[in-house]
Amino acid sequence: MQPSISNSITKAIIPVAGYGTRRLPITKAIEKCMLPIGNRPIVDYIVEDCIKAGITEFFFVISGENTQIEAYYASNPTLKSYLQQAGKSDLAWYADAPEGVKINFVRQEVSGGKYGTAVPVGLVAPMMAPGESAVVLMGDDFIYNRDGSSEVGRLLAATPAGGNAMLGVDVPRDQLSRYGVIELDGDSNFVRIVEKPAPEQAPSTLINVSKYVLNYDLIQAVAAYAQLELSGEYHITEPINQYILGGGSMQVVPAQGRYLDGGTMEGWLYANNYVAGWVD
Repeated sequence: MQPSISNSITKAIIPVAGYGTRRLPITKAIEKCMLPIGNRPIVDYIVEDCIKAGITEFFFVISGENTQIEAYYASNPTLKSYLQQAGKSDLAWYADAPEGVKINFVRQEVSGGKYGTAVPVGLVAPMMAPGESAVVLMGDDFIYNRDGSSEVGRLLAATPAGGNAMLGVDVPRDQLSRYGVIELDGDSNFVRIVEKPAPEQAPSTLINVSKYVLNYDLIQAVAAYAQLELSGEYHITEPINQYILGGGSMQVVPAQGRYLDGGTMEGWLYANNYVAGWVD
């Protein structure tokens, strides 16, 4: 395992609320972020990557129905006692809560409330101190490196001190019309997102997968946007766009690992096979 990377950013915001409607009916009983990739839930790959990068405090934004993720990251003394008595002490550590990290659960109203990627970040914004930055990572997809290296660590290393950054995932040009494509300037700074362009009109081959480093000012701008009374979804890209137009900057960092998405059946099946080493 890659050792923790020294950095000044120690907080991660991971939105995992919502009903996971694209994965019904299984998400009626299993939270989308808890769907298994191998023997572990999707969200645990995100947490592991963050811990390798030096993150020590997590803010999971959950709905009122989310209990599985809380149980997963809590200690389970009954299970630990059973494993020890059954001669399976080598497995007993699985029953412990993660060491050396603080885990917070922030509840978001899902049914009838505001929704979109900006809303959970806005809920955590009051818990950030002036000058603090955080990584923001959606809870149903992740970047996987077979060599055990940390994609979040590389993102943090590429982020200017006190600045902002976003991961970009390179995809074949003939698939770009399915995604929001990142337009960059000559210094690899974010300009805008071009939604589902024709392949020949795409400004790059990097797509946005909602994995960011946001500084305090931008987090507060996202929170202010989430407080507005709007119809429809609150996209985090909207306050980011306004921040850039106002003179701010955001570095675009190409991902080196494989992007895996558990939000669709096809993506989840591929993720399991890729992590198992059965496909490339």
